[in-house]
Amino acid sequence: MLKWALFFAVVAIVAGLFGFTGLAAGAAGIAKALFVIALVIFLVFIALALLGIGAVAKR
Repeated sequence: MLKWALFFAVVAIVAGLFGFTGLAAGAAGIAKALFVIALVIFLVFIALALLGIGAVAKR
């Protein structure tokens, strides 16, 4: 998902350089949303790891 966020960020930069401001704004919005989603998933996984909740049962 982070790859897609980076892809849309690059599309936004290139579109902005060529003057397609509407397309650049849309791609930047998508990139921001995907980055936030990836960040939230990352933080959830960190929280689960710190709490010890995982696939491996502790004995």
